[in-house]
Amino acid sequence: MKILVIDGQGGRMGKSVIEQLKKKWPDLEITAIGTNSLATSAMLKAGASAAATGENPILVNSRTADIIIGPIGIVMANSLLGEITPAMAEAVSSSPAFKILIPVNRCCHFIVGCGEQSLTAYISEVVDKVDELLS
Repeated sequence: MKILVIDGQGGRMGKSVIEQLKKKWPDLEITAIGTNSLATSAMLKAGASAAATGENPILVNSRTADIIIGPIGIVMANSLLGEITPAMAEAVSSSPAFKILIPVNRCCHFIVGCGEQSLTAYISEVVDKVDELLS
């Protein structure tokens, strides 16, 4: 199973996701893609098996991923303060992968129906969903 974690800005969300997944499944293969080198570095330090930075790695890896995890902005062009290009958003949203999107109500959008939970609570839900998919 190919799991792809995508994050931008400082990579804090992606780092937390990878740490929690690796805690539960230490041998899980996770590819991290940052929209910038800071995000990539944070996710690599968290235990990602492989990592890359930028638009092309998202375009290439989204095609073959089984699960894509990241903030909801990865499917919205120009989100994450402009770090998500239209091509990145299209690649992720068009991917046949199962997407686990973390609702972050910032950057000029609000997701109705999503409670204002802490990042820790959202990450716990991510791990539970991956557990369900791996079982």
